[in-house]
Amino acid sequence: MTDDAPAPPAAPSAPSGLRAILPDLAPWRASRDFRRLWMSGLVSNFGSFLTFVALPVQLKDLTGSAAAVGAIGAVELVPLVAFGLYGGALADAWDKRKLILWTEVGQGLLSLVLLLNALVPSPAVWPLYVVAALSSALVSVQRPAMDSLWPRIVAHEHLPAATSLNALRWTVGGVAGPAAAGIVVAYAGLGWAYAADALTFLVSVALVVRIASSPAAHEAAKPSWQAIAEGARYAWGRKELLGTYAVDLAAMFLAMPLAVLPFLADELDAPWSLGLMYASVPAGSMLVSLTSGWTSRVHRHGRMVALSAAMWGLAIAGAGLVGDVWLVLLFLTLAGAFDMISGIFRGAMWNQTIPDELRGRLAGIELLSYSVGPTLGQVRTGGFAAWLGVRTSVWSGGVLCVGAVGLLAVCLPGLMRYDVRTNEHAARLRAQRAAAPTPVTEA
Repeated sequence: MTDDAPAPPAAPSAPSGLRAILPDLAPWRASRDFRRLWMSGLVSNFGSFLTFVALPVQLKDLTGSAAAVGAIGAVELVPLVAFGLYGGALADAWDKRKLILWTEVGQGLLSLVLLLNALVPSPAVWPLYVVAALSSALVSVQRPAMDSLWPRIVAHEHLPAATSLNALRWTVGGVAGPAAAGIVVAYAGLGWAYAADALTFLVSVALVVRIASSPAAHEAAKPSWQAIAEGARYAWGRKELLGTYAVDLAAMFLAMPLAVLPFLADELDAPWSLGLMYASVPAGSMLVSLTSGWTSRVHRHGRMVALSAAMWGLAIAGAGLVGDVWLVLLFLTLAGAFDMISGIFRGAMWNQTIPDELRGRLAGIELLSYSVGPTLGQVRTGGFAAWLGVRTSVWSGGVLCVGAVGLLAVCLPGLMRYDVRTNEHAARLRAQRAAAPTPVTEA
């Protein structure tokens, strides 16, 4: 950091008792738009997780093939890459609220397509893959807009707390959605899961409509491949950011077990546990989110990203090695907890160091890092399961994850040295936010 760089802010006094671990609600109290966007995401995430469980179950019932279920990741990959990068450029150049609104409408229409296909006497397989690809494209456009909108409606000092609250929003849906989906699919049928998902998007759209518009900054570049390249050059020059992308990509590609969970439940003679398996990873994440007050007192975010990713791999390896379903659920819960810790500190590094005019494009790049990994991971896990067996596919992926993260930690010293108190990019953004008008807030 240069000699004339702004000094890091004084550390606040440490809270005591429950306040030391409970989530910081400052963003929720201060910003009306944060509350509306948070509630919108909570509702739509719940519905999306219903489909997240129902779609692979329907594919398993129609094909009986682990490779066919894993192929969902393959059909999601191309739109994810193409629209993720361009969606980031759109988020910088267009009104972010409009992008979020219309992609929510599109997702609701896709849920209706799944519902209609489930209601016909002989449901077809191909619509499931088509909807998965189109949904991936819509998510790829929406997520950069969403991720780049948070810093506009939340004060800079509240961004780590906002990251934790957003993680909590996701995990609540991730626990309740799969748990409800297991019951709904088993006792009411796939159609009810898809119908409920469509209804949640109606509620979400009604909330997003009431959020203030968020037009592009005056200096924002128009969406183009040149603009995308500018964002990529910036990311390449930030080795600590590259480290967060690489660690998350390795962890998700090598140790994402979700594609084979329907087959793992059958192999353990516990088909009743499928909904719990899908809910276990988000449940672990939710436990961390509910006790995330400590995260605002950690400053070396890069080390926490790497350590948590390695522990995720160890937990996934444990889930593949044990033969008792309750131990499998325990290890999956631990995996979700470590994944959330890594995610909180990745989000804090991104939100507190990236300039506003580049947020959309960098959000598109980070979307690829945390979405391409799980997408390709489904293909890897499904292929390994067909080749070596379900449990071997799971535990071997966890072991490979630990080795890959350890190697990356050695090769990426910039990530391991990162400290938000002294990082020049974080200091520059603190100074800019201190001089800028306060975000739209309320007492």
